[in-house]
Amino acid sequence: MKKKLIAGNWKMNGSLAANETLVNGLLAGMGVPACQVALCVPSVYLAQCQGLLAGSTMALGAQDLSQYEIGAFTGEISGAMLQEFGVRYCIVGHSERRQYHFETDALVAAKAQRALACGMTPVVCVGETLAEREAGRTEEVVKRQLAAVIHANGHCISEVVVAYEPVWAIGTGKTASVEQAQQVHAVLRQQLQAASNQAGRIPIIYGGSMNAANSADLLAQPDIDGGLVGGAALKVADFLSIIASAC
Repeated sequence: MKKKLIAGNWKMNGSLAANETLVNGLLAGMGVPACQVALCVPSVYLAQCQGLLAGSTMALGAQDLSQYEIGAFTGEISGAMLQEFGVRYCIVGHSERRQYHFETDALVAAKAQRALACGMTPVVCVGETLAEREAGRTEEVVKRQLAAVIHANGHCISEVVVAYEPVWAIGTGKTASVEQAQQVHAVLRQQLQAASNQAGRIPIIYGGSMNAANSADLLAQPDIDGGLVGGAALKVADFLSIIASAC
């Protein structure tokens, strides 16, 4: 049975002092969890967090990477650069990247491919907007987004993590009901099973405003293998509570 994965996404938050307080608080309260835990931090704090996490079971993650290996791409960060800081997970295709930076399904698939080539596990985000859900297109949208990654990565697809993040529930305080979340996770599970005979290895985690109050119910669902946690990952007590629910 695969362990659940709880990944904190700090987004564009943090400072040297705040990061130290947060990470030290998490390490002091976490012990040795029975689940996998990762912190996906802004790139400028990777060196600091690598040091803070040294010797712990908590993994370091990044929030994005370039689809290119090297070259004249000012402002971009390559997979090889992330590798040098011990990054184990890298978020790709987060809805905020798709929305604000116009990332396409093909680009997300290429970034997942680059992460895999550099020995990192891509956390591939898929999810529908409110308009798409209300139009009855949820299944169509998430399957299209995941299909691009499956097509580009073929036999390596068993090495990814998939994160379902209903766009309408990110940072809004709204959360998909347990039934809604489980239903979409089951659809994604079926799609992965059709693509790989090792689909059972692939964690599918939930990323729509998971918090201390709802995490236990969400994580109890048969097809929800963890969480991609935003705001609650910035609060020691809340993040520890979610970790405890997963363990």
